[in-house]
Amino acid sequence: MILASLFFAFLAGALHVFIFTMESLTWTRPPTWKRFGIASQSDAETTKPLAYNQGFYNLFLALGAFIGVGLVAFSAPASAQSVAGWTLVFSCCGSMLLAAAVLALTGRKYLRAAVTQGTTPLLAVVLGLLAVLL
Repeated sequence: MILASLFFAFLAGALHVFIFTMESLTWTRPPTWKRFGIASQSDAETTKPLAYNQGFYNLFLALGAFIGVGLVAFSAPASAQSVAGWTLVFSCCGSMLLAAAVLALTGRKYLRAAVTQGTTPLLAVVLGLLAVLL
């Protein structure tokens, strides 16, 4: 279960790097802003600073998840490094999962994005808890 949890944490991080790329690097390109439901190029330009900032939140969550995966994968069980790794995996993936829940509560049109954003961190957290507690 440890390997499965780390796999899903890694996938969650990879997805959040992709989201960072869209929000912080390609926000004003029509394929990106249309994916996020922005109505026009002008609106994309107006919201660019907000998206840029939000993208970095996603990048930092991804980096925390990646570091956590690495610490768990390359340390002895129950070592300080393993505990630090699980702490990062649970906090970063838990934050991703809660952000997906907020997105889902924003409106029905966001349910698909919320499921996409929340599935891998949910699996990472649940499988990680099972691995640590059993």
